[in-house]
Amino acid sequence: MKALRAAGIPLIIVLICVVVAVILTLNKPKPEKKEVSEPIFLVEVQSVDITDITYTVRSQGNVIPKTESALSAQVSGRIEAVSDLFVNGGMFKQGDMLVQLENADKETDVKLAQAELSRANASYAEELARGKVAAEEWRSISTSVASELGLRKPQLAREEASMQAAKANLERAQRNLERTVIRAPYDGIIKQKNVDIGQFVSTGVVLANIAATDFAEIRLPLTDADLAYLNLDAQQLGSVLLTGRVGGRNEQWLARLTRDEGVMNMQSRVIYAIAEVADPYRRLPQTQHNLLRFGSFVNAQISGAVANNIVVLPRNLVRLDGTVITVSQDRTIVIKDVEVQRADDEKIYISAGLLAGDMIATSAVPDATDGMKVRLPGDAPAATDKESELAVTKED
Repeated sequence: MKALRAAGIPLIIVLICVVVAVILTLNKPKPEKKEVSEPIFLVEVQSVDITDITYTVRSQGNVIPKTESALSAQVSGRIEAVSDLFVNGGMFKQGDMLVQLENADKETDVKLAQAELSRANASYAEELARGKVAAEEWRSISTSVASELGLRKPQLAREEASMQAAKANLERAQRNLERTVIRAPYDGIIKQKNVDIGQFVSTGVVLANIAATDFAEIRLPLTDADLAYLNLDAQQLGSVLLTGRVGGRNEQWLARLTRDEGVMNMQSRVIYAIAEVADPYRRLPQTQHNLLRFGSFVNAQISGAVANNIVVLPRNLVRLDGTVITVSQDRTIVIKDVEVQRADDEKIYISAGLLAGDMIATSAVPDATDGMKVRLPGDAPAATDKESELAVTKED
């Protein structure tokens, strides 16, 4: 009996503990249920504006002369004198003397040609007189028609031909004499001087490389996509804005897009358009723009086609799948598909898919879905958001 009592006491204690635990568990107060709510993101928006725009295409290029020439001698001779303008960078006008060749031999040729012409004139006059005498003698002895030979007409024609040849020789000798003075063919600038006083030059030798200063051209590389926004047949002065640095300062020039070269470059897959600037060296008094030297590098902004009803947005606001995130009036996300007409490095041009007044989300919305609740700056924050306000993160 003592052994039974000793074994039963621990068992009774365990049973009592189990009963107490069950009673405490059953009487434990139930936890208060709280609704779990997702945080509402604060987003910034911008309103959609629909407008008409003029597209611009950007390019760049070097300034080159519209007209370049290799100034050469048409006669040979020793250079006797050169103009003060005949230096690298020298500015000349049409008709200015640039190089004077020795002309003594050419003057002698002129004198010989003049003497030959005088002799031919005398022979022609003599033959003409003989023909008149022969005609009178024939009429005195016969009433029939005299032969051509009897009237000395073939001899007269021969002397007339000799006279014309002498005239031609004189004209050539005079031209060669004039060619000993090499004159400027147009208003221009000396790019590279190749000869100087004392040198003997042969016919065709290049004396200098020159360029006209009436117009400058800029070859602007354009892609096939760029051409879609340009009208090369209707460009006016000011259709191209050129910018560059002159003397450490940014300068601008207005140019006119005149044509394209018509052939696509096979390596770079671009086509070159030509912009033109009148009087780049400001030689005319009415010219207003700044000096534009040949060889300068300039950037070009070309005014192109006009597009109607276009929405212009920063490029980062259009997602890779061609959609934009908008916010409706009831503060829910609406994802819209848009039709992109053109895009550049900074902006994107949308022709369809948005309406005037639509609100585009400009701040990041992680995992955006249609119908997702958001709030805008100025909206009262939701009660559940007072403890944890979410900062607005703008996309770069």
